[in-house]
Amino acid sequence: MASPTASHPLPSTGAQTGVLEALAFFRDPLFAQTRFARLGDVFETSLIGQRLVFIRGDAAITDLLSQSDAVEGWWPDSVRRLLGSRSLANRNGAAHKARRRVVGQLFSAAALQRYSPAIIQLVNELAVELASSPSPIPLADRMRRFAFAVIASVVLGLDDRDRDALFNDFEIWTKALFSVPLALPGTPFAKALKARSRLLARLKRVLQRADCSRGGLDLLAGGLDEAGIPLSDDDLVEQLLLLLFAGYETTASSLSCLMRELLLQPALTTWLREETDQLPWPPAADQAPVAYDRNRAPRLEALVQEVMRMTPPVGGFFRRTTKPITLAGVTVPEDRVIQVALAASNRFGQGDLEVFRPQRHLEATSDLPMLMPFGGGERVCLGKALAELEIRLMVVGLLHQVDPILTPDQDVSLQLIPSPSPRDGRKVQASGGRSGRVDA
Repeated sequence: MASPTASHPLPSTGAQTGVLEALAFFRDPLFAQTRFARLGDVFETSLIGQRLVFIRGDAAITDLLSQSDAVEGWWPDSVRRLLGSRSLANRNGAAHKARRRVVGQLFSAAALQRYSPAIIQLVNELAVELASSPSPIPLADRMRRFAFAVIASVVLGLDDRDRDALFNDFEIWTKALFSVPLALPGTPFAKALKARSRLLARLKRVLQRADCSRGGLDLLAGGLDEAGIPLSDDDLVEQLLLLLFAGYETTASSLSCLMRELLLQPALTTWLREETDQLPWPPAADQAPVAYDRNRAPRLEALVQEVMRMTPPVGGFFRRTTKPITLAGVTVPEDRVIQVALAASNRFGQGDLEVFRPQRHLEATSDLPMLMPFGGGERVCLGKALAELEIRLMVVGLLHQVDPILTPDQDVSLQLIPSPSPRDGRKVQASGGRSGRVDA
């Protein structure tokens, strides 16, 4: 139910073609904040002919999520075309719910338990590489490759050859998701379309020879049999492409941003290590999914929450209205696309919300905005639980085994699209054996 306040007309920037607004959107990280300050928590603008309603704040977001019968999923044209018409992300209603139930089995508690030993091995391998390398290593690249290895090899069971072949095309595809959808030769979008074709062809070949004893495909196969969708179906291939993105980009972004803070703030690392040094590494095999949860590692939980607040891996999510709705007292007409501006919402409110301070999440009196770093409602990111597990295992595993130090003269600022990540490779050098050895 919407907030019980009087309804007001929808404020607008007055943009018509939206060309200048689109340029500002891609260039100005404060695009939404400046317009919220001028127009309020719900406003409409136009980006190259597409009318968009931006919202922020707990009241407007809560109203939106409570009226799921009045909205449906929506993505920009570039995302829709690169994901594909069969993709779970582009479906609504019963077709969306049925496929989400099936695909969600890959991220169940039992599945996470199964994946944990392989994830721990990947963390240890990275620690060995960092400790033994004679030259600086670009940590951001290693975080991306780690996240991709987890979803591609550990979850989907791909062998190293298929994983490495997919990775390069997947990077091309990912970088164009929120680009201008013009398929002119040489444009990022045109390159991404070609990469998508190669990705789908390879994924189909992988499925045709799928070894369900590896990864989690057997979990998926049971549900697919029940739904009557064969493993080689084009429908499934597009779901796997979405899964690669859901289990990769958000995790890589969150890991990169978290490690960036630890590298830039030695005092923060010291504060966190006071806790992680008391935790076991590796965790007991049957305890890995919960070994470093909020009860056992509250400081780690606070750090993860603050990273997600300041640099959410999903900067926002979209809905399209199927009937008029009221958000925070503002009427939004039918057939309007709504973008929930998570990054702006997370810094909106009382206190020092522009400051990176993990300790706020440990304060009982802290008045924090509602955090939804992986989106919200019935379309929350499928890879959320897996991402959280990977982040906790990576942070504790690395802090137990190496002392990474950021090499000088790097651009440590963030690029925000498609997800926040350091502009430079964030090269580090590391010494190993903090606890007497680097685990192998």
